[in-house]
Amino acid sequence: MNSKRSWFVFGVAALAYIAAVLQRSSLGVSGVSAADRYYTSAAILSTLAVVQLIVYAALQIPNGILIDRVGPKLLIVVGTAVMVVGQLTLAFSTDIGIAVIGRVLVGAGDSAIFISVIRLVNSWFSGRIVPQLSQWMGNLGAIGQILSAVPFAIVLHEAGWSAAFTSAASVALLAFILSLLVLGDRPPSVTAPEQPTLGVVLKRLGPTLRRPGTQLGFWSHFVTQSSGTVFALFWGFPFMVSALGYSTTLASGLLVVIVVVGLVSGPILGLLTARFPTRRSNLVLGIVAMLGVVWTAVLVWPGTPPLWLVVLLVVAMGAGGPGSLIGFDFARTFNPPHTLGSANGVVNVGGFTASFVMLFLIGVILDALHNVGFSASLYDVGAFKLAFAVQYVVIGLGVLFLVRARRRARAQLEEDEGISVAPLWVALSAAWSRKRP
Repeated sequence: MNSKRSWFVFGVAALAYIAAVLQRSSLGVSGVSAADRYYTSAAILSTLAVVQLIVYAALQIPNGILIDRVGPKLLIVVGTAVMVVGQLTLAFSTDIGIAVIGRVLVGAGDSAIFISVIRLVNSWFSGRIVPQLSQWMGNLGAIGQILSAVPFAIVLHEAGWSAAFTSAASVALLAFILSLLVLGDRPPSVTAPEQPTLGVVLKRLGPTLRRPGTQLGFWSHFVTQSSGTVFALFWGFPFMVSALGYSTTLASGLLVVIVVVGLVSGPILGLLTARFPTRRSNLVLGIVAMLGVVWTAVLVWPGTPPLWLVVLLVVAMGAGGPGSLIGFDFARTFNPPHTLGSANGVVNVGGFTASFVMLFLIGVILDALHNVGFSASLYDVGAFKLAFAVQYVVIGLGVLFLVRARRRARAQLEEDEGISVAPLWVALSAAWSRKRP
């Protein structure tokens, strides 16, 4: 555990995740080009991202079961191969139907990667470094978003659609080769556990789903990850370029800001999660509150919001990605190791479920407003503001379920381990009283 070989495995796993994020987010800077290539409505265009996320979310629990059954290496190898096929299909498609098939394959391959690399972190490392490495894995994966926002976008606008998506597929191909050659399910010194039958793994899924800690992880991921995913994966680029009038260079740069903020805030959140494990949900709710305040300022601003406010928005969304990884720490601490793959799969469904719901609804609302004559342009800033407001409904419901799951998780913690978690204001008041002379 925590050996040099462990770090080598971590590096290759991070490369696989970087490749997955690149394939996933490559559509984010292609929204305007996709509209020109396929010439269809906003709702139909959004299906390119929606079906990808639906497939991704739908396969999380089956992939988690497979991880517990056959190990993470096989899923990473197969997942990277499927992403290569999906991106090449999209690269040479000229019909929206074929493009959708390509994104389905990308979503299917991508769905196996993150929960598999998180399982590798838990298998190859131990101790308090594990939550920090989980944060680092998420942050390093965000480099894939930088690759899509800068070099991919340059290739797209200079060399064209096919060249850009083929180049993205080549990164997944490299990850496939290295994963096949280097990765292992566990350190050689660790005895492989007896491989459970599929029936046993399926039988374990029910208790995993019913654990309040698993549900708390699901809703934590649901409310923190979705806003930034919707913005970076598809609607942010059309909003900035077509509605706000930004250049493609500036829009790509702002997408990079999301990643940079994640790289900075991720280790901080990892340290806070390890230092204050009973206050992890407060970190989640704090991030959601910050996002709510900044989004409200953008949406109620008369006319076009100023650049500084849009910068604040992408900074706030940058903290949402690392914040969503706290959900996996809930899964880790509330579930036994032999069910961790399934638990991580359940948690990872959360944010992507919220994302594909909002992605699709935003497209539908934009089309509806355009059809009733709300605006002459499909991508009007006023129409975007109304469409983005759907986040309040989706994430608001998620917060209600999160608070309910937290109450049940704390009750279980007190019953099982005798640990009582007081409300934050009570704990802060007690700490202040102890420090007073």
